[in-house]
Amino acid sequence: MKLTPAVIEIVVGDMAASLAFYRHVGLDIPPDADTEPHVDVDLGGIHLAFDTRETILSFNAAWTPPSGGHGMALAFACASPAEVDAAYAELAAAEGTGAIAPWDAFWGMRYAVVHDPDGNPVDLFAPLDQ
Repeated sequence: MKLTPAVIEIVVGDMAASLAFYRHVGLDIPPDADTEPHVDVDLGGIHLAFDTRETILSFNAAWTPPSGGHGMALAFACASPAEVDAAYAELAAAEGTGAIAPWDAFWGMRYAVVHDPDGNPVDLFAPLDQ
């Protein structure tokens, strides 16, 4: 059996707030999606799905949100180290929350972390040699 990765799912507490954050990151999400219980965004070969907690509970009554830490993380490439800094500042001031300010990581990247409205880490990175 060979399975193909196709969808990454994020369970959200507030669909409108989460979609606003990911629009700010640069995803093309229609404005009328804010009131939907399930939203699917094509990322060019793989999809990013957003489901409300109520949607998950509708077919899995035993589901509970993760505790003690995040259940997933996403990472977004930036065009340059300066763009990491700018994106961090913009996202931390807007819909997200700054988590780890930009730093030069030992693996050769400028790196930063913001949290989306549900507390999921969203990494921002660019190679230092750009």
